[in-house]
Amino acid sequence: MKKFWGKNKKILKFIFFLLVVFQTGLLFLDWLSPKIITRREGFNYVDLFGRNPDFLLNRANFDGIHYLSIAKNGYGLHQQAFFPLYPELIKILTPFFGGKDLVTGIFISLFCSLAFLFLFYKLILLDYQESTVRYSLIFLLFFPTSFFFGMVYTESLFLMLVLGCFLAARKKKWLAAGLLGAFASYTRLVGVFLFPAILYEWWQAKETRNWKLEIRNLLFLFLIPAGLLKYMYFLWQKYNDPLMFFHVQPFFGAQRSGNKIILLYQVFWRYWKMILTTKWDPLYFAVWLELLVALAVLAVFLLAYKRGIRASYLIFYGLAYLTPTLTGTFSSLPRYTLVLFPFFIYLGTIKNEFLKKGLLVLFVILFMFCTILFFRGWWIA
Repeated sequence: MKKFWGKNKKILKFIFFLLVVFQTGLLFLDWLSPKIITRREGFNYVDLFGRNPDFLLNRANFDGIHYLSIAKNGYGLHQQAFFPLYPELIKILTPFFGGKDLVTGIFISLFCSLAFLFLFYKLILLDYQESTVRYSLIFLLFFPTSFFFGMVYTESLFLMLVLGCFLAARKKKWLAAGLLGAFASYTRLVGVFLFPAILYEWWQAKETRNWKLEIRNLLFLFLIPAGLLKYMYFLWQKYNDPLMFFHVQPFFGAQRSGNKIILLYQVFWRYWKMILTTKWDPLYFAVWLELLVALAVLAVFLLAYKRGIRASYLIFYGLAYLTPTLTGTFSSLPRYTLVLFPFFIYLGTIKNEFLKKGLLVLFVILFMFCTILFFRGWWIA
């Protein structure tokens, strides 16, 4: 541990500082939020048994309620949309936190936040200067929806596994890449898109002088879909529907399709009609946020390709962006963007200082507004 600290002292001090600022901001905004906007009932976590500190209850609003319920009681009605790894970790670790399941979920998210910041720093540093690395991390941690990294949500865990998988592949540690990818696909559906991305990485890195070794390394990568297949097998055994995570989507609103695929241009057209017909309220803000993020992520994908950001990263980026839209909505896309790490790498490479700092100011303002809405039970992503 001493050797690790000595080798990475500069990096660790930077990411610790970022995380302290981030968490202080969340605590302040939670205190401020009742003074800004009224509470919207129905989507707030309620601790019926008084196990957890009151000041943390807002960290489990919306999906957090489901993760804690699954961890305690197993899958309930329509909860099959939520993949198992995160609630399983909460269930395993809760006894070590005195039965405080909410505290356990937040601890997992914060620990994984520290880990993914370190992994992201190391990954970007393979290709870019340190100034780009630091800006990329700052853009990520203060993106408008980055508050989810401190909530009872899978974003921190999933991003840690994704970045760990890519970093292992870049260092040609294929078994580690396969295992981390398997855990990622057991956490979120889009984790399975690490398979084509890391497969491309293997193809680029292979050495034809030792094909026996390379084939063995290739076989390790077939572990990546194992997490998804394990969950599908569970759904098939228990509910006779291996695709139940897709079929229950309509029950979570946003007019999601659970039985047909909607193309991207159709989703944009649908949002254009909503913008023209919906009256202003916090949900209208969410519609605008979803549309603008969808456009921004698509634009940055094209710009990142033009700038030459690593192809394996863009394979994951493109597939992980497109797949949620196939249900016919951009709902939750502002949150899903958090794991599209090449998006933040590109932002870190922007050379115009005025543009870069202007974007960061905009991000921080929207971060504050979105966090306050979430804490008061209003839908953000």
